[in-house]
Amino acid sequence: MQHKTNMGLTEWALLILLGVIWGGSFLFARIAVLEVPPMTLVLLRVAIAALALNIWLIATSASEIEHKRRLWLNFAGMGILNNIIPFALIFYGQKEIGAGLAAIVNAMTPIWTLLIAHQFTEDERLSANKLIGIAMGFLGVAILIGGPALAGLSASMIAQLAVLGATISYGFAGVFGKRFAGIPPVETARGQLTASTLIMLPVAAFSDQFWTLPFPSAAAVWSIILLALLCTAFAYILFFAILTRAGAVNLSLVTLIVPVSAIISGALVLGETLSAQQVFGTLIILGGLVVIDGRLFSHFKKS
Repeated sequence: MQHKTNMGLTEWALLILLGVIWGGSFLFARIAVLEVPPMTLVLLRVAIAALALNIWLIATSASEIEHKRRLWLNFAGMGILNNIIPFALIFYGQKEIGAGLAAIVNAMTPIWTLLIAHQFTEDERLSANKLIGIAMGFLGVAILIGGPALAGLSASMIAQLAVLGATISYGFAGVFGKRFAGIPPVETARGQLTASTLIMLPVAAFSDQFWTLPFPSAAAVWSIILLALLCTAFAYILFFAILTRAGAVNLSLVTLIVPVSAIISGALVLGETLSAQQVFGTLIILGGLVVIDGRLFSHFKKS
């Protein structure tokens, strides 16, 4: 299926909304992970979201497809790449770093998506401006975590590398998800989250014995609920709608918006601040994403 090279007003509106919501997810995760172990938090996030979407589809009789075995295998693959691996790595990372910094590292997602899409697809190939943007992205990350790297593997650096690993998984997920183009977005979201829940249940039980954990505070409970219902169930409906309409690379540009939202919310709610080095690295990463997008330069050429 061919996707739009440039997005229209509707696609941009959906992308901005998704970026704001996912920016908030880093804030909610930072609050919750200080009280709930990462694997259990992954389980709660996907399970509550899956329950909500299943109830919605059953109550509205909106299910339009027959979930065959092959489709469920694809849902499981998408769940592993798009939920289990990245959520676990990000939550692990956020035990050490704040919402804003985690979102900045997460902005590498389009870089990996480009490289993976070039290798495995025919309609989203690399170009000169994309190669320049990729180089800028890696330079930005090197500046972002370069100082701690020279001093050895500190907890903060390992946390940042964990979040960086999540972006690679998201890159594969963006390309893998193109196979769901003919399926309604809510069905794909329900399928991947249900599959993720079934996979995570024994994993979290083995790793955390979650039934023995103390009950979290009200702030953590509300953070988990918002993380699951708003930032997962609703957000993934938007995610697959944009993926179907605009393609994996255009979708990955949401990470231009996510750091801004996360930095603002982290500063307002948690009092987080960024160092000058982190701000400089952030600007280079975001500049690389602007170069990859190419729209700004096309506008100046037309002018």
